Amino acid sequence: MAEIIDGKRAGEDVAAKVAKASAELVDRTGVKPGLAVVIVGEDPASQVYVASKSRKARECGFHSVQHTLAEDTPEAELLALIDTLNADAAIHGILVQLPLPAHIDSGKVIQAISPDKDVDGFHFINVGKLGAGVLDTAFVPCTPAGSMLLIERIHGRDLSGLNAVVVGRSNIVGKPMANLLLAANATVTIAHSRTKDLPALCRTADILVAAVGRPEMVKGDWVKEGATVVDVGINRIPAPEKGEGKSRLVGDVEFASAAQRAGAITPVPGGVGPMTIAMLMANTLVSACRSAGVEGPKF
Repeated sequence: MAEIIDGKRAGEDVAAKVAKASAELVDRTGVKPGLAVVIVGEDPASQVYVASKSRKARECGFHSVQHTLAEDTPEAELLALIDTLNADAAIHGILVQLPLPAHIDSGKVIQAISPDKDVDGFHFINVGKLGAGVLDTAFVPCTPAGSMLLIERIHGRDLSGLNAVVVGRSNIVGKPMANLLLAANATVTIAHSRTKDLPALCRTADILVAAVGRPEMVKGDWVKEGATVVDVGINRIPAPEKGEGKSRLVGDVEFASAAQRAGAITPVPGGVGPMTIAMLMANTLVSACRSAGVEGPKF
């Protein structure tokens, strides 16, 4: 049976380090890390995510601001708010919760955020830095960054000689994940819906990262014996055994069968999810340290 990688504990470790460094930054420079979260509309899942991010920011000792805009807010009004936050010296991280309503161009909004405050790591400048391996000054997207920390807990920072397969090629997870693995010296393959014989390719992976958004797509017999499996998926499926209309969360990996073959595996929930919010706090802290002209901690 595989080792279960405890993302909740790892996330708490990161958050504790952030809170300590945040307090030290305030004592040393008077600069308090500031995170602004913007949400447009009433999407229930987004409301939950935003509330948890704002709560974690307060726990880390941050200046935490939330802007809740109506569903029909004009794009120009949202862009004006971002301009204001870009110019606000008390704000070091700006996060616009996705998805946005259909009438707003998400790409335009993301690129309007200052790269120096883009703690989600989605601005083209940060994407380019990551692609070029300039990690010291890039903001890395939080989910891949958190996934890498979990992988490092098993394999250390140098992944030389290990084969990694990333299933999924999204700009938010798949591509940045592949770049991080490359930077750590892994040999990386990105697989996707057009990949020939995906199960066979997955069986070559010493590190298998599933990020496709399809519930339990990766079966246990796709997993190489002893591999490390990182399941980025969060999917809600019906759970009639819990009662009528009930549901439960599952990942992109069929956990029970994969855990029989893997050496280590992340659960869903309790794996990558807590790391995502923890790395958002870490990125915000690093941004505040840069603005204060001091070196931030490494994670």
